Formats: sequence, C-alpha cells, structure tokens
Amino acid sequence: MSEAVKENTRQVSKEMTIGDLLRSDPEAAEVLLEAGMHCLGCPSAQGESLEEAAMVHGIDIDALMEAIEAR
Repeated sequence: MSEAVKENTRQVSKEMTIGDLLRSDPEAAEVLLEAGMHCLGCPSAQGESLEEAAMVHGIDIDALMEAIEAR
C-alpha cells in the first residue's frame, strides 16, 4: 500500500462513526478493543461517533485519537 493511501485511511476525526473507521482501517479495531470498546460489531456501535462511544465507555477521546493515529 502506498504512503498516500496509508495516510488517507488513517485520517480520523471524533465525529467519524466506528463503522466508518473500521471500514477504512480495520486494524483500528485493536486500539478500540484495548481501550475497552468490546462492542464493535454491535449494530448501534456502528453508527456511534468515536466521541460518543468514548463518552459512553468513560474513555478520554483525545487519548483515544492519539492511540489510533500512533499505530
């Protein structure tokens, strides 16, 4: 995979849904699971934004975003 494609698939925002993130970057699931989000396949989780899911799980959204981007 080219660096440009890698960069595009790793651009995430707090407003991005979990479903969109996992479709564009399936490996991000590992980060979400390690953070305590174990309901990734749940239909309601697919439509939740990263920020909403972090709030529900008591996870600092900025730390989560850093972890996703750092991989």
